[in-house]
Amino acid sequence: MITADAVKKLREQTGAGMMECKKALTESGGDFDKAVDLLRQKGLAAAAKKAGRIAAEGVIALRVSGTTGVLVEVNSETDFVAKNEEFQKFAGDIAELVSQKDPSDIQILSSLTLGNATVEAKRQELIQKIGENLSVRRFVRFETSGKIASYLHGTRIGVIVDYEGGDEQLGKDLAMQVAASTPLYLSRETVPAEDLNRERAIFEAQAKESGKPANVVGKIVEGKLEKFFGDTCLVDQLFIKDPDGKQKVKDILNGAVILRFARFQVGEGIEKKKENFCEEVASQLK
Repeated sequence: MITADAVKKLREQTGAGMMECKKALTESGGDFDKAVDLLRQKGLAAAAKKAGRIAAEGVIALRVSGTTGVLVEVNSETDFVAKNEEFQKFAGDIAELVSQKDPSDIQILSSLTLGNATVEAKRQELIQKIGENLSVRRFVRFETSGKIASYLHGTRIGVIVDYEGGDEQLGKDLAMQVAASTPLYLSRETVPAEDLNRERAIFEAQAKESGKPANVVGKIVEGKLEKFFGDTCLVDQLFIKDPDGKQKVKDILNGAVILRFARFQVGEGIEKKKENFCEEVASQLK
């Protein structure tokens, strides 16, 4: 059974019409990801499936110490609380703890001691004090024999890049590139086969539906794949500081090597409950 909520979610994510969304869900047997692909194949989706809708509030905390870099996302229900100094300090303290203790997951992190109590106890204490639900959502920690570059855009976007060779300016440029251009992969060679096959299948379906002859379809697909690599692979992206728009990131490396990167943006993948502004204020006053 295709529910109204599923249709609504698909419509919000793809921008397609209600009936097209319902038909896509029916054809896919209720499989949401397959329904997105069907809409894309038919040219009905407004854009490719997004990695995540920016929804929840909170902060990204960043810590770099020598060759160790850490990003942490801590969420709150409202932007008002995200600006609270005590909440921001809590996020910063957790980033420092991750840097020092290297926990393997959120569960282990929650059991670590922060001051005179565990992280979980501190979180519960802050919830009682602030009056909102708070969560330590995710973290990433890089420890390297190379270099760590970082960039923090306010408190909403954080980036760390692990690289070898080059200078500090290159590191800054790479971190800002990741923040601004949101790459999904390091290079075309690192795109998982499953992702690549999925994109190829979508591009083939689009090309065939355009009515082009078979000998042209292959060229169209390869052209679309090149654009996909240019949009999603860091080293194949156009370098944001090149005013002529001709240089790619790989052209500025000059022998340096990017080993890995991480980019956190507040609320990726979390669907936020929509509230009337007056209701939100009233809820804060309760």
